[in-house]
Amino acid sequence: MEKLQQLYEGKAKKVFATSDPELVIVDYKDDATAGDGAKKGTIRGKGVVNNKLSNALMQKLEKQGVPTHFVQELSDRETLVKKVEIVPLEVIIRNVAAGSFTKRLGVPEGTVLKCTTLEFSYKNDELHDPLINHYHALAMGLATQEEIDTISRYAFQVNELLKSILLEVGIRLIDFKLEFGRLPDGTIVLADEISPDTCRFWDAKTGAHLDKDLFRRDLGGEEDAYQEVMKRLLG
Repeated sequence: MEKLQQLYEGKAKKVFATSDPELVIVDYKDDATAGDGAKKGTIRGKGVVNNKLSNALMQKLEKQGVPTHFVQELSDRETLVKKVEIVPLEVIIRNVAAGSFTKRLGVPEGTVLKCTTLEFSYKNDELHDPLINHYHALAMGLATQEEIDTISRYAFQVNELLKSILLEVGIRLIDFKLEFGRLPDGTIVLADEISPDTCRFWDAKTGAHLDKDLFRRDLGGEEDAYQEVMKRLLG
């Protein structure tokens, strides 16, 4: 598989074309941003952790019936994935109040929610990814009702599977963000990544943060936390 020109560079990843028009290579960076890019920095080794963790978790999800874009891990930082058209919705699943949920609704951080919640935000950097509901998504043509139903079903399924996988290694899944994409035939698949960048992981015993909040909140120790999550999940 030949790596060709760079197609895209985001905050955490670069995407390259390949000699197969249906496949691309994702290259994970150590760059870290927070607060809509207002805070910039580096978390050493983050790209390797996020690449390997995301690939391992996606393969576990595939086995349980959640289709993903994963094809093959090429190196510590590079993975071959199916080329998708990203559905411009960030899908946020929350089990415990934290982050913007706490700020927005005044629910104290750490409160276990009476039911798991699903939120959509419009994936648009210029507008700062505003929160929307599924009527907005339909009205703006971001997704069809069938796609929204499929995405919602997969998101809750991913939550249940990840919660049990993580609890086995002493990690609580607080909340997380998913992105989905369309294959050329319209099939919806899980895309992007599942990592300490996109999930809130708390140590099940101590409640210690094992995710990007350490960087966001200037708490320090983020490099060790990312390595710890990888060690627990991948050995």
